[in-house]
Amino acid sequence: MRATPLDNLSPEAIEFACTMAMRLDQIIPWGRTRAEYELMFNLSPDELRERTLDCGGGPASFAAEMAAAGHSVVAVDPIYAFSGQEIKARFEATMETVLTQVQATPEDWTWSYHRDPENLRANRIAIMERFLADYPAGIANGRYVVGELPALPFPDQTFDRALCSHLLFLYSDALSAEFHVQSVRELCRVAREVRIFPLLNLKRELSPHLAAVRSILPQGGWSSQVVTVRYELQRGGNQMLRIFQA
Repeated sequence: MRATPLDNLSPEAIEFACTMAMRLDQIIPWGRTRAEYELMFNLSPDELRERTLDCGGGPASFAAEMAAAGHSVVAVDPIYAFSGQEIKARFEATMETVLTQVQATPEDWTWSYHRDPENLRANRIAIMERFLADYPAGIANGRYVVGELPALPFPDQTFDRALCSHLLFLYSDALSAEFHVQSVRELCRVAREVRIFPLLNLKRELSPHLAAVRSILPQGGWSSQVVTVRYELQRGGNQMLRIFQA
């Protein structure tokens, strides 16, 4: 994937590089907390105790926080091919560009969980610190695995639940309907249930690939439902897709 000047990217497009890029100069590390995951994916206390895959999690603190609480989470992302110091340096080099983009598009954001751009900055710094503190042990313990959709390095039904945040549907202009279909089939292969957030694309419109994904699910014995959740940063982006065995 060719490097793209940051000034030409929206904040959400910048986040996309964190998941899909294979070179460090293309990656913008941007993670989220366990509390955000609980809200984005409507996770119950019982569900948190099950085997969870964080697909495309990047430098989120979710896996670290869950491990500290004794829960089983594996995060998979191409970013884990790099060292903690490399990820940190890239975060520090690019954070201001991300926040400048946020401040320049106030109509695109809802300040509920995060109070304002400065609070968003503070939260993302804290997340990075928590991730980095866990990263060496997490790599050694298999908590952070190098990989990406649509082919994941796990046996069938390894997980009770696969979570995919800010990748599928959001980048509908960059990722084809076929990529979405293949990726969802792969997530269904490795987990008994799949949850994807958000359902909007970068234009804050419902992804045109959502219908294609849902249409193929019954062929594999899967059902789906759109669920409104209690998390919203991208304005209007407060729904997830829940996929489960019929």
